[in-house]
Parts: sequence; structure tokens; C-alpha cells
Amino acid sequence: MRPGRPLTRAVLFDHDRHLDVYLDREAARGLAGLWMLAARSPRSLIHVPLRANRPPGGDVPDDIGTRLDLVLLHHSLQFAPSRWKEVRGRLGPGRPHTVSLPEEERDHVMTDADHEARHHRENRDLFHQRLHAETLFMTGSAKVFRETAGHFLDVARKGPGHVPVHPNRPHFCTEFHGNDGILGGDAREIHVEYRDRWSS
Repeated sequence: MRPGRPLTRAVLFDHDRHLDVYLDREAARGLAGLWMLAARSPRSLIHVPLRANRPPGGDVPDDIGTRLDLVLLHHSLQFAPSRWKEVRGRLGPGRPHTVSLPEEERDHVMTDADHEARHHRENRDLFHQRLHAETLFMTGSAKVFRETAGHFLDVARKGPGHVPVHPNRPHFCTEFHGNDGILGGDAREIHVEYRDRWSS
């Protein structure tokens, strides 16, 4: 699956030790919806093309890293990222489908997270990452996708209001942090930042 409308104001960078996502409000809401779709559709591979997007305007460093596409998938698919380049080369325009996510699901996406259980050794609800063919593969369980979609909703709700009120510090962000109990041993932290200015 791919989003019907491209998320043009979103970009993902590989920055060595961590990953950076810059996005505007619409793209943040779109990624939240795709994250929830990954939670609800464990048999789907969700491709989010981002590599060709322009970076945001402002103080983004020139050496920020390599631009990446994104693929979200449930671990039960056991998809080998090494096959991605071949699969991507065969993708056509696709057939349009509409997916509805209930408003209450969007509003309560993070309320059922058991933060203590995330730090138990038996926790298997973790993200694993692989990089292949300029694409980041985020593989996880339905639970970890559902519980972390709120990062993007938080940016969509609070980012636009934060920037005008804090003109000297217009930085609003959230993070998939290593101490959150959601990243497996092979996964890097992800910094997600709201931007209202974009290159034309």
C-alpha cells in the first residue's frame, strides 16, 4: 500500500547514529494514520515515498544525511528487505482504496500503553529497523505501531500552535527514544520535528 496523496511536506534522513523526520501538520496526521493502518493491517506492507521530497526551509544543516523512503510492516510478514528493490521496481500506479480509522481510535491511540511492561525483558513489542535500497524498514507488532502513532498526532496537534508563540525557539519535536522500551537492539532513535516553512 501507498498513500493516495503523497506526503510532500515530509522528509526522512539517515543521520548516522539517529534518524530525523521533518514534517508539517498534514504530513504528521498522514503518518499517524499510516502508523495506525500498520497496526490494523498486519498483512500489509506500507510504502511511504519520501526520498524525492524537498527538505524544509530554515536551519536544516547541509550535511544532515541521506534521504530515505519508509516501509512499515508487521513482523509476521517476514519480508526480506533484500527483495525490496525488485518489488519496488515492479510497482505500478495501484488501485485506489479508502481506509477509515475511527476518530476515537485516533484520539486514544496512546492511552492504553503499558509503559512499565515495555521495560520487561520479555517485551517483544519492539521496532526493528533495516536499511536497504535507500529505504528504512520499520518492522514491529500491531501493539507498538498503535502505541507510537501518537508521536505524529502530538506533532500535528501541538506543532502549529507552538511556532507562532515561540518565535525565538520555534522548535517542536518528539522522539522515539532508546529509553522508551520500543526500540529493539538494531533500531536507532528517531527525532520527529514539526516544520512550517518548506523549500519551494
